[in-house]
Amino acid sequence: MRAIQAAVFWSRWLLAPFLVGLACCLLLLIVRFFEDFYGLAVKVQTLSWHDLVVDVLNLLDVALTANLILIVIFSTYENFIHKVRPDEQSDWPEGLVNVGFGELKQKLLGSIAVIAAVDALAWYLDLEKTADVAKLGWAIAFPLMFGLALLLLALADWLSRRADGKSQ
Repeated sequence: MRAIQAAVFWSRWLLAPFLVGLACCLLLLIVRFFEDFYGLAVKVQTLSWHDLVVDVLNLLDVALTANLILIVIFSTYENFIHKVRPDEQSDWPEGLVNVGFGELKQKLLGSIAVIAAVDALAWYLDLEKTADVAKLGWAIAFPLMFGLALLLLALADWLSRRADGKSQ
């Protein structure tokens, strides 16, 4: 029985290669960000205001995706591999340490909802190029679904804390 418990306990280190891979994905996003930024800088004089805003929103989308990856890396590391002690890592941002599972779910869903909303806004601003009402409906419904899921999750967490007697 102890051998099984030890194997299960040490299996958490199998997540480490995934975290290293996600960190490498951040490098790929940096490359993509600066490639897109350079392309935008070269053609900025010829772009209309709408096209400029759409391209900037695409850059924002890449940055938000990088933030989402960081949230996953830090929370996975802290929750499954090694507990981070704030007194030993005083320079680590507070939003990346001591993140409980409920907070993690809210951060992840919130980040995804914002990314989807930015995509919907970019798509909306680019509407005259590709006027498709069905796609616009899905582009708007997608972030709304994530927002609703985030709201329901927050409500469920609040009710759970309240039932445990931890809430006011």
